[in-house]
Amino acid sequence: MANKEISSTQNPLIKHIVLLKEKSRERKKTNTFVLEGEREIQLALNGQYAIQTILVLPEIYDITKIEDLPKTIDIIEVSKEVYQKIAYRETTEGIIAIAKSKPHQLESIVFNNNNPLILIAEAPEKPGNIGAILRTADAANVDAVIIANPKTDLYNPNIVRSSIGCIFTNQIATGTTEDIIAFLNQNNIAIYSAILQDAVHYHEQDYSKGSAIVVGTEADGLSDIWRKASKQNIKIPMQGAIDSMNVSVAAGILIFEAKRQRNFK
Repeated sequence: MANKEISSTQNPLIKHIVLLKEKSRERKKTNTFVLEGEREIQLALNGQYAIQTILVLPEIYDITKIEDLPKTIDIIEVSKEVYQKIAYRETTEGIIAIAKSKPHQLESIVFNNNNPLILIAEAPEKPGNIGAILRTADAANVDAVIIANPKTDLYNPNIVRSSIGCIFTNQIATGTTEDIIAFLNQNNIAIYSAILQDAVHYHEQDYSKGSAIVVGTEADGLSDIWRKASKQNIKIPMQGAIDSMNVSVAAGILIFEAKRQRNFK
């Protein structure tokens, strides 16, 4: 199927892929990113991402498995040395792709019901946490994930990897905290901020109407503007020696309480 082959690590495309992996500036300049693995590529295609190029190591991956892909995608066979240069997983499947990124504007969010459930994370920085949040959001099938004041490029390879492709399955937007609060108010979505001050236990609130669950970082928590914008601040009762937990774990607890109240619909 492939009509192209690359055997040199000095090939311009290979150098470009290395830059895409390592430099956020390159990803933003070209509006492209790298993803790896059959499942992730399929999820990206399902999520209407435009795949430009697929590179395959034929020793590992059966190229006939992708015969039905759109003809607009370049399929390139690469040598083992080349593949090791561009792969970022320790255990690999032998398939890597370059895809076009999406803009993720607040205005692009579409709600398919009158009581949307949104998960918001303010200023998450660690790719592993962001990936875990996206996995939680996918598991709960929330209507949207919004990243406020993002500190990390959404298409960082470590986010793509740690989300196990859930970056492609969620409706995601980014924006400033102020713009997001205005967006929520315009759409009559109640804000429930995970803040210790002026807070009640999370299970005492009703999330059956349009709701946004907002979480901050473990180090800094949420900015004060969220406390003032909230319909109610909420907290998880902590019963051990520490007073906080991983942000993705906290998000999961809060979001699934909302789903429980909605009969998991």
